Amino acid sequence: MKKIEAIIKPFKLDEVKEALHEVGLQGLTVIEAKGFGRQKGHTELYRGAEYVVDFLPKVKIEVVLEDRLVERAIEAIMQAAATGRIGDGKIFVTTVEEAIRIRTGEKGADAI
Repeated sequence: MKKIEAIIKPFKLDEVKEALHEVGLQGLTVIEAKGFGRQKGHTELYRGAEYVVDFLPKVKIEVVLEDRLVERAIEAIMQAAATGRIGDGKIFVTTVEEAIRIRTGEKGADAI
């Protein structure tokens, strides 16, 4: 099993969710986040004063899935989240040792 964590622009969330649903994923976790990468934020003008906005709004999506679906899920996220501009986000893939469904006690792929 693998865990995919994708950090994307908030307005792309619905498109990514639909793309993952088409791949066959049933559940995901979404976390509102703030951060910056190479873009280092941006400057804004407020009441005549210029200030730096360091942390930009982002959305972090987490999904645990079987190994056979990983490549399709990554491709779906990349296509749905891309705008072609800086700040489109990142995808991280890690190995999950175990998954357990609390309600039933199911383990492994059955739990996801």
